[in-house]
Amino acid sequence: MTVFIGSNDLKQLILGVDQDTSKLSKLFDEQNDSVKIKIRHIIRSVHLRGCKEGICGQAPSDYPGFASFLVKEGIDSISLNPDSVIKVKEHVAATEDKMRIQRPKKIQDGVELSEEALR
Repeated sequence: MTVFIGSNDLKQLILGVDQDTSKLSKLFDEQNDSVKIKIRHIIRSVHLRGCKEGICGQAPSDYPGFASFLVKEGIDSISLNPDSVIKVKEHVAATEDKMRIQRPKKIQDGVELSEEALR
């Protein structure tokens, strides 16, 4: 089973803001901490149940940093607007590279093990 998160709908639900209200929509977006906390909770809850999740909506296309946040949280799938795919894909690849570099090495019997030794 796959659970899809609608970032626009989730933002509206959590923040109580209608995205079509121009006076308010610029003040609130999916990068709000409350929205990110809920997304983190959803991702972890879905993974604990052995399922996958994805996100659809405007946020990953508009905010590459938001896409990086999703990758760091372990999102399985990100839906993007066609005109943003290359830019976001490059941003996601850079984030994944940083995550690989920062991944702590396993220590067994006081000895640091490399990735190859763990395979």
